[in-house]
Amino acid sequence: MSGSTSANEFQVVVVGFGPSGAVAASLLGAEGIRSLAVDRDRAVYDKPRAIALDHEILRLFDNLGVAEQLRPYIAPFPASEHFGARGQLIRRIDMVSEPYPLGYTPTMVFTQPPVEEILRAHARSYPSVEVELGTELRRIEQAPDGVTLELRGDRGTRNLTADYVIACDGASSSVRRQLGIGFDDLVFDEPWLVVDLRVNVSGLAKLPRTAAQFCDPSRPTTYIVGPGTHRRFEIMLLPGEDPRAMEQPEQVWRLLARWLTPDDATLWRAASYRFHALVASKWREGRVFLAGDAAHQQPPFIGQGMCQGVRDVANLVWKLARVLRGDSGDALLDTYQDERSAHVRELTTRIKAIGHVICERDPEAAAARDIRILAEGGGEPRTITRQEIVPPLSCGLRADAPHATNGTLFPQPWVLTAGGRQLLDSACGAGWRLVLRGDSALAQSRDVAARAAEMGLRRIAIARADRDAGAGVLREESGVVTDWFARHGCAAAIVRPDHYVYGVAADEADLAGVLSGLAARLQ
Repeated sequence: MSGSTSANEFQVVVVGFGPSGAVAASLLGAEGIRSLAVDRDRAVYDKPRAIALDHEILRLFDNLGVAEQLRPYIAPFPASEHFGARGQLIRRIDMVSEPYPLGYTPTMVFTQPPVEEILRAHARSYPSVEVELGTELRRIEQAPDGVTLELRGDRGTRNLTADYVIACDGASSSVRRQLGIGFDDLVFDEPWLVVDLRVNVSGLAKLPRTAAQFCDPSRPTTYIVGPGTHRRFEIMLLPGEDPRAMEQPEQVWRLLARWLTPDDATLWRAASYRFHALVASKWREGRVFLAGDAAHQQPPFIGQGMCQGVRDVANLVWKLARVLRGDSGDALLDTYQDERSAHVRELTTRIKAIGHVICERDPEAAAARDIRILAEGGGEPRTITRQEIVPPLSCGLRADAPHATNGTLFPQPWVLTAGGRQLLDSACGAGWRLVLRGDSALAQSRDVAARAAEMGLRRIAIARADRDAGAGVLREESGVVTDWFARHGCAAAIVRPDHYVYGVAADEADLAGVLSGLAARLQ
């Protein structure tokens, strides 16, 4: 179906204008898709909830042109030191070292309210995007040629139609409930208290300099270093404790007494949660798609909650754009659930495993846990990276020929251009790309260049800065891409608009096969 022939008022309606919904609206706007975003709340919630994002998400924000506006509210996420039952260091979770694979600090903390305001304003800047706040979805009905939504807001109650709907309306999603879609329970249910503080100079001197996980069976506690003076504690609640009572300031300060007094900080937020591991049984019902918390919830132990929602919409929107333009058939949209559900389930399983280690309440089991974790490091605390915890795409739109790189994120180097030092996406743009090792025969092949142009792939050849690879070849600063090619035994990578590798090839014959497979899958 082509959007140009649609009789519906909008091509896409986004229900929910939190971070995932705002990013979805911006991505739709960047594609020129006639869109409406609605939210029943008029203003951004003025307290922090999400606190972490990673380099994949900042790369997307940079593609949208909004990263520089966000930088004042973002800071590096320091290593998280895990302390055992006796207070001994048992392991660290950190980020990969430089040169950073995507060009940005791999893991970051951020302050949600101003970031969300910027994301909303950016979405509104696109001519094809309309936004209606204070607007509630009352009813949703589907037909073969579109979706009818009943909305109630400042313009009264009215019906409108859309080709597709993206439901980003949170954990209690009314769209999900109206569609009758349930959650698969991945069996994690623990009560925690989340406390956000603005800490003064005296308080900062008392706190750890890095993030920390206190795996104390008497009271497991997480400590996170946010931007500026923002600090967060996540404190496990014990059997018999009333979650609402534990939110009260006197109880909060009692729990924080080990580290701080009320003279050291201002209490910003205290909210009790049950940390769940839930994934929607279906992510697509006809022309309606679930995304963000409407589709999944996971424990927060490596800070992937908001990242997952942004990954959802980044995966979905470029596929919707192809279908709306008539470039691909509707079956392409089925890969959204295939890819994102499997990815979320695998990452949630890994996060659960970390959570079970942290949440151990039995002293003997906790002591055994500490011995086991130290043994895994040869008797010393070992360091694992957050990046190795996040899995690749394991299915969906990937090349049929198996390869370790299929479904992984393609790296982004700093390249040296006539305009100065730039990140690859800034220099060359995103979209579908064919990236070639600059010193390979593939980079010199006219047939390869012609095939890439025929398929609408942006051809990019990259070589090391110290190599004279000839005209039309970009020089990269730190060997990020050329080392990646060498490590994986290939000379070409087909990269999707969301930066995941579709497939790779070592020579022209291999590449011809991979490109033919891609053309068939997309059409």
